[in-house]
Amino acid sequence: MRILDIDGPLIQFLSKMADLMWLNILTMICCIPIVTAGASLTALNYMALKIVRNEEGYITRGFFKAFKENFRQSTIIWCLFLAVACVLGVDYRIMTTTDVKIGGVLQMLILIIAMMSLFTLLYVFPVQAKFSNSVRRTIWNAFVLSIVQFPKTILMIVLYVLPHVMLYLWNGIFPVVFVFCLSLPALLSAKLYNKLFMSLEQKILAQSEGTEQNPGDGEEDERIFRDEVDESIEISQNN
Repeated sequence: MRILDIDGPLIQFLSKMADLMWLNILTMICCIPIVTAGASLTALNYMALKIVRNEEGYITRGFFKAFKENFRQSTIIWCLFLAVACVLGVDYRIMTTTDVKIGGVLQMLILIIAMMSLFTLLYVFPVQAKFSNSVRRTIWNAFVLSIVQFPKTILMIVLYVLPHVMLYLWNGIFPVVFVFCLSLPALLSAKLYNKLFMSLEQKILAQSEGTEQNPGDGEEDERIFRDEVDESIEISQNN
């Protein structure tokens, strides 16, 4: 039967599911030391975008390629977000467990910072995986993208939260959540921002046509080498 052919829809679907399971396991293992979580999440989003574009190849090789190439900068970004999370966590604890009174304006400011941080976190590792920028610009670009893509940003939050809500409501689903809780939301999120990323890549490459772009150490790097991504984001507003 055609459906059981190696190139048939069923086999292709099962192959994708197996890739997602393995990608999820790799990501969780590499997140265990905590400090390496940034590089692990960058590699996850790198491979998720590759899968969406049918360019994935070998999952393990591609994952560790991205992990190695992005380790230093992804770790710095991750530590910055951890620091922000710790500060916000302390503020929340003070507001909820002590008699210290915090004004409504300050509470609103803390909430805004928390939401801005969450929005930025959704995009910062995909941006890091695809575009070669400084830490500051990577974070800024991720924040701008999250605002430009605001409805999709909310949907991405839902995608990452939904597995945990499902697990809370029905703990029997734990095995499924365990093997797909990171990779499946990352894949679906990549489908949401893929069109925007492709538009940015095409514009950046068109602007850079005729100029030499050197990754640096002779090893192939698929990221876009131009530190002006945020100036190109305006094209997405018409998409």
